[in-house]
Amino acid sequence: MADAEFLAVLTTTDSEERAQNLAATAVEARLAACAQIEGPIKSVYQWQGNIETDAEWRVLYKTTAARYADLEKHIKAVHTYDTPEIIATPITGGSNEYLSWLRAETAS
Repeated sequence: MADAEFLAVLTTTDSEERAQNLAATAVEARLAACAQIEGPIKSVYQWQGNIETDAEWRVLYKTTAARYADLEKHIKAVHTYDTPEIIATPITGGSNEYLSWLRAETAS
């Protein structure tokens, strides 16, 4: 990930309203250029020794590697989960126009 300038960052939450809040506050703070919300999705996971199945909403942010640490801090501060899912994936390609826009929208 160290070589990637751009990242797609994923989190999930338990309601559409919370997903909207996570997305909007990060974009407003210029921690991400955009965020997409999908859901509901069904998540099956192990938590505290039990198998859980819940409806969740997925938030996918597009940001720069330079803004990642601040975006992670923001997600942890705003999120209601004890251990929120935060996964960053390098964006290895994209149109110059889009990546330029992404860079400009996340400039601090």
